[in-house]
Amino acid sequence: MGYVEEMFGLEDKVIVITGAGGALAGAVAEGCLRAGAKVALWVHREETVAQTAARHAEAAADPKRVFALAVDAGDKAAVAEAYRKTQDALGSPNVLVNAVGGNRGKTAFVDADLKVFEDILRLNLLSGLMVPTQVFAAEWIRAKIPGSIINFASMGSYIPLSGVWAYNAAKAGVLNLTVACAKEFGGAGIRVNAIAPGFFLGQQNKALLVANEATGELTPRGADVTRRTPRGRFGKAEELRGAALFLASDRASGFVTGVCIPVDGGFLADNI
Repeated sequence: MGYVEEMFGLEDKVIVITGAGGALAGAVAEGCLRAGAKVALWVHREETVAQTAARHAEAAADPKRVFALAVDAGDKAAVAEAYRKTQDALGSPNVLVNAVGGNRGKTAFVDADLKVFEDILRLNLLSGLMVPTQVFAAEWIRAKIPGSIINFASMGSYIPLSGVWAYNAAKAGVLNLTVACAKEFGGAGIRVNAIAPGFFLGQQNKALLVANEATGELTPRGADVTRRTPRGRFGKAEELRGAALFLASDRASGFVTGVCIPVDGGFLADNI
């Protein structure tokens, strides 16, 4: 084994990725599989389980290294049951990637629907962090398993993005709880960190950022984003893998906890 493989290889890891049907979570899953980990892909809908597993079959090489199942990440009993099923299939998980999240449109503040606001908070903060983290941390503390939790933060964790009030509030909460949980669980050997993706094109935001896929013409919002990003473009999903591998590897980041790594092309560095 070479030095790079020794430092970043994940052969000793059983990684659970919630929201694994998403493009960014899927890219992280592929990176973890190629680094040698066993990976459990938790998706929301039963009908997407088979296709999610099939999509990662090549990276897994050995089908016994990938396990997919449908889980409601906001239901504590369902998460506890999925933990046990994952343990039976792959062994005890020791890395959790909280990748559940999303948004539903944008509005003026005074027009924000409070029911929708609450739903987005629940999706990003409860399903996207609180519930899985409670279950995994309790299991790891009981079994004395040193674990690593990687949360998905956002540019909205740092600065409010216009018109997405609930998403901003939830992702600010993700960043806050990442730091708080790092303090809470540090003595139990559990590291808690986050990745904050910048602007990556996905199914949820493509219409908001791209006016014409064929020509590559951007919407005014998309043009503003790339103008404010020093790298001058949107991110590619595979560009999240390096940060995830670093945070998952105890050898590479064993003394790193309570931090959030922006993978944003410099978006947060924009200034006048």
